[in-house]
Amino acid sequence: MSEMNEGHQVGQKAPDFTLKDGDGNDWRLSERRGQVVAILFYPGDETPVCTKQLCSVRNRWQDYLDTGAAIVGLSTDSSESHQKFAAHHDLPMPLLADVGARVAGLYGMRSIVPGQAARGVVIIDAEGIVRYRYLRSLLGLIFPPKDDETIAAIKAIQRGP
Repeated sequence: MSEMNEGHQVGQKAPDFTLKDGDGNDWRLSERRGQVVAILFYPGDETPVCTKQLCSVRNRWQDYLDTGAAIVGLSTDSSESHQKFAAHHDLPMPLLADVGARVAGLYGMRSIVPGQAARGVVIIDAEGIVRYRYLRSLLGLIFPPKDDETIAAIKAIQRGP
């Protein structure tokens, strides 16, 4: 299910960005050109639904790795918060700190809760084009994206048209 709101849409060039990861290092989208990238947007670290969502990704991590895509989580929490969250739950993917929700806004993934990212998925192909966008407005606060659907979308994009 994909509900469109503001932000870049499927078929458009993905806006480049640089954010800090949980270790305080710069993570640049442009450095992943040539690789499919899946951005898992979520509202916040250590909240019940977000923890369940990212632990589910952790539990399916080999399936995600097998797609060959770069997988990252993104919320508006700080790098320090991400570092603690990842360590507490043994999360394998980089978590990006979008403090101020600038990138969430660029991708139309702002939550109805001010200052937070919505829960959704954006998948960008190897040429830098948005090929998949999943957002469930209000229900997205409660029901996270399903791993099977995200993994299937990544594989479909890897195969091409």
